[in-house]
Amino acid sequence: MKMRRIIVLAVIPAFILGSCKNQSDKSDAYGNFEATETTISAQAAGEIMELNLEEGDFIPSGKMLGWIDTTDLDLKRQQLKAQREAIRSKIPGLKAQIAVFQQQKENILRDQARIEKMFTDGAATQKQVDDIEGQVEVINRQIESVKTQESAVVNEISAIEKQISQIETSISKAVIVNPLEGIVLTKFANAREIAVPGKALYKIADLREMKLKVYVSGDQLPNVKIGQEVEVLVDKDKAENQKLTGTVSWISESAEFTPKIIQTKEERVNLVYAVKVLVKNDGTLKIGMPGEVNF
Repeated sequence: MKMRRIIVLAVIPAFILGSCKNQSDKSDAYGNFEATETTISAQAAGEIMELNLEEGDFIPSGKMLGWIDTTDLDLKRQQLKAQREAIRSKIPGLKAQIAVFQQQKENILRDQARIEKMFTDGAATQKQVDDIEGQVEVINRQIESVKTQESAVVNEISAIEKQISQIETSISKAVIVNPLEGIVLTKFANAREIAVPGKALYKIADLREMKLKVYVSGDQLPNVKIGQEVEVLVDKDKAENQKLTGTVSWISESAEFTPKIIQTKEERVNLVYAVKVLVKNDGTLKIGMPGEVNF
């Protein structure tokens, strides 16, 4: 009997020590890694002629990945350019008409000056004066009419040039250029498929720096500051964790209920604050991977 009591008493302290050790090993917050995922979409309609990328490829910003067929747009552009030149060819003829009318006007003005002098000397009638003034008025209206036609032609050319500019913009959008640096997560389209504006082509994310989104309680919040360096733990294997360094980049301004995917049912009713920690990725971090933080 004495033997059993001694054994029981020896086991109880060991159990208590083990429990305390487990409690002290718990991290301050838990969450999952995220990255800013961007879906790149087509900006032109037509057949995808090339799309040179695969899932997992690292693509620098500004790299040309392919292009969408623009045959119809190019034909329309050529047609508009031909129309523009045809309309532009009218301008020399209109300018020539204006020059002729201007010369006629100069001749009439000389005649008008002579008739007015003759009228002053009594050698011309009032009717002659009125007739020459009428001729001047008519020639002025003819000049204005041709100038109006010339202005209309210029405006028509300007409208066509705007259409050409719009088509050239559409053609430039048919070239698929990667807008940001990152790794291709998902490829949604392939060459020879038909694209329309807004059709998703691929999804990309910069995984060189990941965000670990965790949740802290109101009691922990005073100890968390933006810019603060923290310890980040991720699973190395079944028994060990890998230690990384992170920086607090964002703290939510309002509380929310604890996400059920992280906490137990009893703890879900507690209000917590979301916190994002930036962590340099050495290649081991993946989107959705769990992580722990110690402040």
